[in-house]
Amino acid sequence: MTRRRSAGVEVNGIILLDKPQGLTSNAALQRVKRLFNARKAGHTGSLDPLATGMLPLCLGEATKMSAFLLEADKRYEVTIQLGVTTNTGDAEGEVTSRSDVPPLTVDGVESLLARFRGPQSQTPPMHSAIKVNGQPLYKLARAGQEVARESREIIIHSLELISIEGDRLSLSVLCSKGTYIRTLAEDLGAALGCGGHVLALRRTAVGPFRDEPMVTLDTLERVAAEDPAALPQFLLPSETAIAGWPGVKVSNDLAFFLCRGQPVFVPQSPTQGWVRIYRDDNRFIGVGRIMDDGRVSPKRLLKS
Repeated sequence: MTRRRSAGVEVNGIILLDKPQGLTSNAALQRVKRLFNARKAGHTGSLDPLATGMLPLCLGEATKMSAFLLEADKRYEVTIQLGVTTNTGDAEGEVTSRSDVPPLTVDGVESLLARFRGPQSQTPPMHSAIKVNGQPLYKLARAGQEVARESREIIIHSLELISIEGDRLSLSVLCSKGTYIRTLAEDLGAALGCGGHVLALRRTAVGPFRDEPMVTLDTLERVAAEDPAALPQFLLPSETAIAGWPGVKVSNDLAFFLCRGQPVFVPQSPTQGWVRIYRDDNRFIGVGRIMDDGRVSPKRLLKS
């Protein structure tokens, strides 16, 4: 008779992982989940294996907040190699063309970047996880197929030049969800008439997480080996995922009704939008939305 595998333990919170290069987001998630022996875990938007940087991982009840981080803006630092295109739009792909790069000046590049700021339509790359007729695009691409893709509306909130080094541009990008930096690199290269691809990519911020320190897998694995009881020091509270939202406090009586899915009137609450909900003892219990009649409607509540 085989022994049933343990389902893990209840671990709640958010890890700001500094994902290493060469690892998929899911592989990183599974390694962290095993280190914490967590029952439930999820990430908040994939990073390509080539990319490094901030990958918020939600454990336990914090997974109920992951959708809000998926919707959040992200900041990246990207190095673009001009004059070379690849079939994936990044350095992991096969070279498809080489071209001479025109002379690059700060004024010329700044003028180019201005054209790519703000709302715009972007066509996702074939090498992406978007599904068409149930098939991820990257699987079709690996099979040599190319299919029509619907463009997406995105916003490039800021696009700043960091440096020009030979045929390489380093940029800082703050963008909305759904933005593909590989596509941006290709579009910038095409606008210069020479093509381009992502040489290096690092995500530095996700939603409210801008200046918080990240932790590496090496550090987590070392701590897990030396003193597993010390791992929770790296967990952030679930509500940090929505730190910018207004908060409301409810009495135990109101919390009773909220936890049964019933909207309630909360004195001095905002008149619209999403809110964080706390008990009188400052314990976070979940999120709600203000209804037209002013009541707070529970949307995602954590287990008591």
